[in-house]
Amino acid sequence: MYYGQIKNCDIANGEGVRISLFVSGCRNRCEHCFQPETWAFDYGEPFTKETEEKLLKLLKPSYINGLTVLGGEPFEPENQRTLVEFLRRVKRELPGKTIWSYTGYTWEQLRTEGSHPRCEATDALLSMLDVLVDGRFIQALHDISLKFRGSSNQRIIDVQTTLSTGTLTLMPLGERGK
Repeated sequence: MYYGQIKNCDIANGEGVRISLFVSGCRNRCEHCFQPETWAFDYGEPFTKETEEKLLKLLKPSYINGLTVLGGEPFEPENQRTLVEFLRRVKRELPGKTIWSYTGYTWEQLRTEGSHPRCEATDALLSMLDVLVDGRFIQALHDISLKFRGSSNQRIIDVQTTLSTGTLTLMPLGERGK
């Protein structure tokens, strides 16, 4: 797996102050994507053990709420297979940190046997997330007033509640978050 960027102290991609990992590789290729360079699976730098160590060090301070994984597309099967091991490590070494992820795929696609993004790592990867922002960016539904997403079709899913109840549960964002 490759990654295009690591953002330290990011406040745009999830609640609180976060470390954001932008992975490379995306087959969705949404029109008006804000990072089309990340579509290539070999864009940026290889994700190595040194990269993991750097991310874990950045995540340690108490003022960092957690990790956000976006892209590119974290849920391309090639990326899931690397991310699942890294997220296990994050959960083990920094259990108080939340993990958010963004995907152009929907929750339903990720959970449906035989769909493109689903692979042997999908369920384990989802089980480690606190929040998943799902759905393709659609320019016609773009709304700058939305919290943590670019278009109104995208959902902010409370993954742990969804998995425990079996009912898709959205994060409550209040009046301004729509």
